[in-house]
Amino acid sequence: MATMTVTPKNKPKKVALKGMMENVMEQFNSASDQIELHPNIRKILAITNNEIVVNFPVKMDDGTVEIFTGYRVQHNNALGPYKGGLRYHPTVDIDAARALAMWMTWKTSLAGLPYGGGKGGIKLDPSKYSQAELERITRRFTFALADNIGPEHDIPAPDVNTNSQTMAWMADTYMSTRPPAERTANQHVVTGKPEGSGGLEGRDRATGYGVFLNIKFWAEKKNESLKGKKFIVQGFGNVGYWASHFLEKEGAKLVAVQDASGSIRNANGLKVADVFNYAQINDGRILGFPEAFDLDDENFFSTECDICIPAALGNQITVENAPNIKAQLIAEGANGPTNVDGEKILLDRGITIIPDILCNSGGVIASYFEWLQNRNGEIWNLDDVMTKLDKKMKHSFDRVCAFAKAESTDLRTAAFCLAIQRIEKAYIQRGIFP
Repeated sequence: MATMTVTPKNKPKKVALKGMMENVMEQFNSASDQIELHPNIRKILAITNNEIVVNFPVKMDDGTVEIFTGYRVQHNNALGPYKGGLRYHPTVDIDAARALAMWMTWKTSLAGLPYGGGKGGIKLDPSKYSQAELERITRRFTFALADNIGPEHDIPAPDVNTNSQTMAWMADTYMSTRPPAERTANQHVVTGKPEGSGGLEGRDRATGYGVFLNIKFWAEKKNESLKGKKFIVQGFGNVGYWASHFLEKEGAKLVAVQDASGSIRNANGLKVADVFNYAQINDGRILGFPEAFDLDDENFFSTECDICIPAALGNQITVENAPNIKAQLIAEGANGPTNVDGEKILLDRGITIIPDILCNSGGVIASYFEWLQNRNGEIWNLDDVMTKLDKKMKHSFDRVCAFAKAESTDLRTAAFCLAIQRIEKAYIQRGIFP
């Protein structure tokens, strides 16, 4: 079990935090109880199908060799090929990959996609490696995965610290290992590629746009406008930036941002483009932005606001900071940012949580569009992509809200119930081999 040290009132103490796997299993079991999931299907969904661990050597720029450990966990493929991101981060391990793969299964099911769930990555800090080294690491990892991925089997995508360039290297490496006649037919082995390499126009903003849409749907359901709403964002990468961009266009006001470099705030509002541009020329760091005050990291979540968007890593909102959150709404841009114990406090306080498997599903929906585009030899324009994304996310949001109201439960439990029921139906209809 992970631990975190905090120092309230200058008195240090150690607080045990549930791991991501414990959180996802508690969420799964709660939803399974709610819908009285068939015990045999419950046994199947409680475990992963496959867990791939690869150790591989890569030559560094100085001629030395480093050994890296990579993971790919394939949770369930009852509805279709495994689908999910690859992240490059020091926290990557087999337990994290298991939890994230399970969340992907529920996310793709809830979105109505013909996919299952997978996740993985490499345990490393990418800031310590050159671009050339990261390319060699990525290509060697792709080669090590070999036939464990494929356009009709397991389709990776970008995640934390990976991007369209990473996916281009993966696609090229994978296609290079195929027979010449099959290479172009395997372009959709990964999604999130650059547009010039078969990527989807608008894929870069899809996850953040989906977060924004869910917030917009929430406001509309309350007959409220987003104009003048104050919001804070943890993580200012693709997801946090684009969610902020679209919220600002609706008249909402960004008042605090946190990333790995630190936290900044301005009660009068921060211009999203200015913060983004500052980070671009400062190695991705927001700390030191001249039109903001520095903020202690431990006080970030207690900032006065209407909306809080955790869009960084998992296990960020816990029993330690949940009592101090001022927001009316938590919109989960990251996967698993709110742990189970923290969530109980938020719900008891009447704070609404739009769960990750609904809130940030715009990315995997757009990945599905890219996969279709490649598979069918089509090119979709941005307007079509955004219109289709809007429609699909509204359908999911309405279904989750309707279930939550009918069953008198919270949005996360409702989302899990709907996702699990779809998979249960597939197993009941098909049976279990042999």
